[in-house]
Amino acid sequence: MHRAVLSAAGLIALFVALLLGTRSDSFAQNPPRTDAPLATTGTLDEQIRYFLRQEIAAHVADIRSLDPPPDRVVGALTTGEFSWGTFMRTLGDYSAFASTNTIAGHDVPQMIGRMAEIELSHGGKTWAQLYAAMALRSYGRDLNHNVLWQRLSPEGRETYRALLDPGRFYDATTHTLIHLPENYFGVAARIAAIDYDLGLSKDRASLDDLLNRAAKQFTDGALFADDSLPTGRYDRYSNEYARAIYDAAQLAGREDLAKAVSPSLKEQMKLWWDLLSPDGYGYPWGRSLGAISYMDTMEIVGFLGVHPEFRPAPFHQLAAAYVAAWTWLQNDFDETTHLLSIFAFGKGDYGYITKEREWQQTTTFLAKIMAAHKMFMQAAANEGLKQFPLRPSFGNVARFEFFSNGPGRKFGVWLVRQGDMHFALPLVTGPKAATTDYQPMPYGFSSLAAPVEKIYPCLVPFLEMEDGRTIAAVDGADEIRPAADGMSVTAIWKRWVVTGAKAGEPMELGLVSEVTWTLQGSTLRKRETLSASQPLVIRRLWLAVPSRGGHLETAATSGGRIDRLTSDTGTMDVQLKHADWPVEISAVATGDSPLGRSDRGHIPLQLILESKGITLSPGAPKSWEITLSAHANE
Repeated sequence: MHRAVLSAAGLIALFVALLLGTRSDSFAQNPPRTDAPLATTGTLDEQIRYFLRQEIAAHVADIRSLDPPPDRVVGALTTGEFSWGTFMRTLGDYSAFASTNTIAGHDVPQMIGRMAEIELSHGGKTWAQLYAAMALRSYGRDLNHNVLWQRLSPEGRETYRALLDPGRFYDATTHTLIHLPENYFGVAARIAAIDYDLGLSKDRASLDDLLNRAAKQFTDGALFADDSLPTGRYDRYSNEYARAIYDAAQLAGREDLAKAVSPSLKEQMKLWWDLLSPDGYGYPWGRSLGAISYMDTMEIVGFLGVHPEFRPAPFHQLAAAYVAAWTWLQNDFDETTHLLSIFAFGKGDYGYITKEREWQQTTTFLAKIMAAHKMFMQAAANEGLKQFPLRPSFGNVARFEFFSNGPGRKFGVWLVRQGDMHFALPLVTGPKAATTDYQPMPYGFSSLAAPVEKIYPCLVPFLEMEDGRTIAAVDGADEIRPAADGMSVTAIWKRWVVTGAKAGEPMELGLVSEVTWTLQGSTLRKRETLSASQPLVIRRLWLAVPSRGGHLETAATSGGRIDRLTSDTGTMDVQLKHADWPVEISAVATGDSPLGRSDRGHIPLQLILESKGITLSPGAPKSWEITLSAHANE
């Protein structure tokens, strides 16, 4: 046997904090094992409170003056979108959380009032407005006794009212958002509900009108919200959106809408639990992942703590997910800089997460865990929870969840958890056609990882045609056929997208792709068949297998070539089992390039499979098959 070895020295150490192997879930779980390490509620509470006290004081102490506002706090830029509005919420939440109006010698209500002026002058919208509303409400519903409101001048009150107007991004006449995704209806609904609850708005008809529009996907019967109707953009925002509508409906006394969104929350929480990794990571595809997905887990557990009717698992298991997510976030936080490690080597971010928003993302984290922890501790006290596992335990899962199975394009996700194997393969659409984070790739399988927000063929072939267009079979599918046992799924594309083009515009090209993914033990098989209704030539077909593995070993055996990628978390064998056309296989080390950055760390190596000059004729389909096999490190 001939062997060739390619190493990316020193890169494996970057993955120590990444996902551990997975196990899984069902609601009927056993109580905490008495021989397993346990977390205690009291110790966790002390730890989180100490962390918040230290870190929020550090941020406040670094603000010498707000006239003018500093360009940097703790060394991070404050000039990004939502920055001051976010810190308003952080300060308001902490003022209520710690029962104090003074932090690091600063008058908190006075600071918040000045920040409202700053945010309004910067054109603050959406999340900045919601967080400003939440900051005001943290001081109480009765404005006559609300310390923040009472300390505002008449001009300051008018500024605050103007900042809390959802009309800054929602057109009440046309019932449309102004150039924003669907989840922002949830933001608008919460702002309007808080405005009405505080008495800043007396217009009940306008509130109800907005709430009705915001909840429309759910009142129309959808269990999952498309964030870019009708293109099929299903991701973590669907869960967040449903929670936002439910909270707004409850605050506004709209029990009809709360009831309408309840079936969605039940199903969405079941999906979240099936997606959840033992370290607390939730949705593995789409936008706003990385640290946000761990924050989601803490927020979701807090929500489920006070809404037990939506729980997909017993509370002690939810608490285990909560502490696992907190542990990851605490380890990711740099206590010397007082910032999350958002821009660490190998970490990728969507384009809107710029250095200007580093401070904003960190203070969002502080506010989110405060709100989540308040709900968590309330639920723990109500249920007498004193201790719980450090990591959640799960049962096996093998199922397909349809997000949309009506006429036209189909959307959904294949969910698999078998012992230590755990992955999710979504068939959904991204912001642009063929965006990496939304491709049908088994996210979470072994060492696989996708570069963030790129137009790149992650386990999905890109086809360069004779007319110069590059196409891909992605962004939902024309047909989806899950197996009854949940161990395989077949998808068919009769319509293709042009890579990087506008989402939701598939076209027929006389070419059909039928792909079947099958799990057999620890091996995932992908077989694709291409059929043409007319003679076609594919100039070039290429596919990448991006991996967190920093060591590549290639073996030529009697069974064919095997490429073994090894990382600290496991080993993955990649094998081309069959192809009706010649395929060249090469390896690329990504270095510090954008193709080497994933949601949770570096992608040091990628395998590239490439073919040129493939001819297709009617009645003569051609196919190829690739296998991925996961192994524990020896």
